[in-house]
Amino acid sequence: MPTTEEEINPYELLNVKTESTEQEIRTAYRQRSLKVHPDRNPNNPDAARKFHELNQAYELLLDPLRRLALDAKLRVKQARAERFKSYDNKRRNLVEELEERERSFKKARMEKQKEEVETWRETERIKEEGKRLREQKEKEMMGRMKVSQQEETMKEKEEDEEAPPAMDPLDTTVRLKYPLKTYPNLTTPRAISALLSRFGTTDESSIVLSLSLKSKNGSEKPNKPPKTGSALVPFKQIGEAFAAVCASGRKELGMDGVKITWVNGKEPEVLGWLRRMGKLGAAPGAGTQPTSASPNDASIKADLPQNSSRNMSSDQFSSFPSTFPETLPAQEPPSGPAAPGIDYESITLMRMRQAERERLEREILEQEANE
Repeated sequence: MPTTEEEINPYELLNVKTESTEQEIRTAYRQRSLKVHPDRNPNNPDAARKFHELNQAYELLLDPLRRLALDAKLRVKQARAERFKSYDNKRRNLVEELEERERSFKKARMEKQKEEVETWRETERIKEEGKRLREQKEKEMMGRMKVSQQEETMKEKEEDEEAPPAMDPLDTTVRLKYPLKTYPNLTTPRAISALLSRFGTTDESSIVLSLSLKSKNGSEKPNKPPKTGSALVPFKQIGEAFAAVCASGRKELGMDGVKITWVNGKEPEVLGWLRRMGKLGAAPGAGTQPTSASPNDASIKADLPQNSSRNMSSDQFSSFPSTFPETLPAQEPPSGPAAPGIDYESITLMRMRQAERERLEREILEQEANE
């Protein structure tokens, strides 16, 4: 704990001067003690401390040696204060300069930090703007790509719709089924070809003929003549086959009781394509009769596609004969070495036709066996 001399000036505490006598000190002590005595200040918690400090100062000033030391100390302190008083202005200027430098440094640091923050915010803003522009451009590009893909898809679809489908080798072949009781002469390919000659040219050598021995209940009667006949007849052109199917069961064309259908059981795809392109009217279903018929054979034949095409425009799809390829010409299977004028391709085509004919014969026999 610091001493009384170090903390409190006794002269100031007793309110006396350094030149005061002992009597003046005792008088001042009595006056001051009456004011700060604890008995007179029972409600003041600092009264005892102040009274103690007052006693300490009084004893110090009544002791000559201690008073001399105090006086010397006060003189040194006063001399020091006077000596440093001349330096106050210079020290003040130094302090102000230091403070100004410190303020300038702090200000520069704050401005730098503020500039860094602004730079960071500007960078982030530029990043966000770039990101937004990139996303917008990607979105626009995706939209253009999507529209382009849709346009390409529509174009391809239109091209696919406009392009004719591939023809099957059996698209020109029809199936005939007729009662032998009504047509007893239709027992040879030549007779069948003659019957269908009004619709177009048939490949007589490739006609597959079958005569059924089954009765209506499905039992075979070997001693009885055949009841029905069926044949697979290939035409040279698909338009001619279409005309034959349209004439199925039509009495005015001499087809009463003759059922003519497509060999595959469905209409060729190329006919549906022509119908979508507006080059062909609605066709009746396979084996069904049309709703109306012309009064004579000549008018019926004139309405057939292969005949009406001669009066149509020169468009590439305006007629069956100019649109669809003809079937391969009839060739008898070679029984010996090939003639010198027949090349390898022709021989291969003839063998393929022979294999196809054998397959159709097996199919028609199996179908009749199942019936």
